[in-house]
Amino acid sequence: MEYRVDEIDKRILYHLARDARNTTAAEIAEEMEVTAATIRNRIHQLEAEGVLRGYLADINYKSIEGRVTYQFSCTAPIPDRDRLAQSALEVSGVISIRELMTGQTNIAVTAVGSNTDDISRIAGELSDIGLEIEDESVVESEYHQPYNPFGPEDVPMGPSLTDFMSLAGGAEVVEFTVSDGATVAGLTIEEAVEEGLLADEMLVVGIERDGDVLTPKGETVIRTGDVVSLFSKSGLEQAALEVFGTQ
Repeated sequence: MEYRVDEIDKRILYHLARDARNTTAAEIAEEMEVTAATIRNRIHQLEAEGVLRGYLADINYKSIEGRVTYQFSCTAPIPDRDRLAQSALEVSGVISIRELMTGQTNIAVTAVGSNTDDISRIAGELSDIGLEIEDESVVESEYHQPYNPFGPEDVPMGPSLTDFMSLAGGAEVVEFTVSDGATVAGLTIEEAVEEGLLADEMLVVGIERDGDVLTPKGETVIRTGDVVSLFSKSGLEQAALEVFGTQ
């Protein structure tokens, strides 16, 4: 029988997905107006039911001696998909597997290698166990957030990311929708720069508003709902986008 979560369970899952290490049962209990013991018991129940499967560290592997994270899009025969997914986890360097409900490219493999030879070795071992690699690419960045419908109604919302592109030399272009209550909403681009909300290496290269594409200028006002294209020479950290979301 499927386990049914209530509002307390949902809030627990939200906060643990947001920051499991620094979230205490007492903090969740205070928010939900129950005892800390109730929260701890609910956590144990969620674990026992298989809803809460673990607590994973978010590791930036590329900051460790130049390691690179790869994603392999693979195809496995449907009858063998589960078995091959488990076998892929045994390949040294593989850190996660996703089984997809599709005929083609139905397994996504994420792996970390110390160099290109190591990545080639991983690709070879995946092929040897019976996976057909359809595509492979470097994972430049990965962003996570908790499932907002499980959180408080007034949970701060960041900008809605709609597109992302990595360019040569580490530059990036992101496209996102400016959230209601964003710090920069109502300011001109020039004012945002003067107030230090837009770093020198960040450049607004496009704004789409009500179906029209605007050419950004210093006097252009950034408005809630604008779809903004932002260029950065050195790559964008998540914190740099916070001014475009509710604080």
